[in-house]
Amino acid sequence: MGPSHRAPGGPSVPPTNTPTLRQRRLGIELRKLREHSGLTSTEAANRLGVQQARLSMIEAGRYPVSSDRVRAMAHTYACTDDSLVDALTALTGRRVRGWWEEYREHLPPDLIDLAELEHHAVALKASLAIHIPALLQTPDHTRAMLREAVPTFRAHEIEHRLSHRIKRQSVLHRDNPPPYSALIHEAALRIQYGGPGTAHAQLSHLLALSEESHITVRVITYDCGGFPGNGQSVNYLHGTDPHLDTVQLDTHHGCDFLDAQAQLAKYRTILDRMEAVALQPAATRDLITTILRSR
Repeated sequence: MGPSHRAPGGPSVPPTNTPTLRQRRLGIELRKLREHSGLTSTEAANRLGVQQARLSMIEAGRYPVSSDRVRAMAHTYACTDDSLVDALTALTGRRVRGWWEEYREHLPPDLIDLAELEHHAVALKASLAIHIPALLQTPDHTRAMLREAVPTFRAHEIEHRLSHRIKRQSVLHRDNPPPYSALIHEAALRIQYGGPGTAHAQLSHLLALSEESHITVRVITYDCGGFPGNGQSVNYLHGTDPHLDTVQLDTHHGCDFLDAQAQLAKYRTILDRMEAVALQPAATRDLITTILRSR
């Protein structure tokens, strides 16, 4: 019989083979702290008084860890960033089964992770070149886009993805929603996914959402000239501490998630430079209104 896996102060808890994104991120950040301290996993395990195999499972997000244990690890790793340590302890605790878990058997894991990230983010920012951001789409617009997928989705696959996307949008309509900022190229406003009626309804929906106090929509026009990040869809999800931010990129093979500090700094710069050439919110609403009236 193998060794008992006991969470501090609790009953025996086995490791999990399917950690949540938050559990994985906690493990990644604890590993970064250890590596920054110059300790090997064996050295760290000896100082912490745990088996090296258990430490490896903690860093993989597969073993539960208490807030006290996280603080002990931070102390052992000589981390003096109290804000970061507090943010890491907030990632501990029981596994929370959010609404996204019901889709785990039907959708790719990266879409489940994205929904979980959005749910816990303290602020959200998106930039898109030829699409309306997913959180601002109407159901008909989303369905029209999904019908263009290659390989073609079957009808029930489209409905699974559509319902998942609609539930993701609830993050903007709950009590105390996070600030949401969208940078959209003018091309996305003029492409008529689903035909003129669907496109008109989508622009009207976007215009109404842009009036919400926590939602900022800004358009980059055709005549703005060059700018970084053009042609790439970026979601920047702010964590409770800047070290816990995440960048999500849409690719042809799915979602890519980036969390290295150099990568985060790069995309913060890209988004800042895109904002510098975008219309202000009021001018953006004027442009959307003009396009609507021309149809």
